[in-house]
Amino acid sequence: MLLDSVQSAFLLLFSFNPELFEIVGVSLKVSFGATLIASIIGIPSGFIIAYSVFPGKRLLLTCLNTLLALPTVVIGLFVYSFISRRGIFGSLDLLYTQKAIIIGQVILIIPVITTLAIAAVSRIDSRYRMTALTLGANRFQMAVVIMKEARYGILAAVIAAYGRVIAEVGISMMLGGNAKGFTRTMTTAMALEYDKGEFVLAVALGITLMTFAFGINMLFHFFQGKTRHDTV
Repeated sequence: MLLDSVQSAFLLLFSFNPELFEIVGVSLKVSFGATLIASIIGIPSGFIIAYSVFPGKRLLLTCLNTLLALPTVVIGLFVYSFISRRGIFGSLDLLYTQKAIIIGQVILIIPVITTLAIAAVSRIDSRYRMTALTLGANRFQMAVVIMKEARYGILAAVIAAYGRVIAEVGISMMLGGNAKGFTRTMTTAMALEYDKGEFVLAVALGITLMTFAFGINMLFHFFQGKTRHDTV
């Protein structure tokens, strides 16, 4: 039965099934949007935290590391309480939309990007920063120099975050509602097909998701290797 399902799944993939590619498209769209927004917030935050001295910094870093293991269903419940009809933002009609999924996924990966950005920036030799300031660079210009040196580590952080959101299911299911053609992602569609006892589409989506995961991990390790090479 498994071999038959796998064979049928490959036939479904190579036939360019519209439903399958529609689901993949939704997954890629919301995951890219969430990663972009989280990067805009997380990368500067990581730089500021890494190069700032303030009371409670160690506690903040501990909290960020703790949030790396935050279950997706907890985030789903948290966001749901705000955007449901009785929630504070209920009037915005965000629930069961792609925007709701993106909001939840942004919350999920901001700690990932911020923490890895802190690690990437902290690896850079302090002489880069001191040299830039000595040559008359302002704080923004100094930040650009550091970011340029830490670019591979930062790219690895973004790639790791993208891999985290494209494979999550709790947020997409709870906030998106798994609506066909609108909020159905690869993971939620796989769960639905499993519940229905129809494994062909689920296996095809699983193969697609694993292919993306493999590619993402290859990129992640590539940029991690670049980071180690640059810091040696």
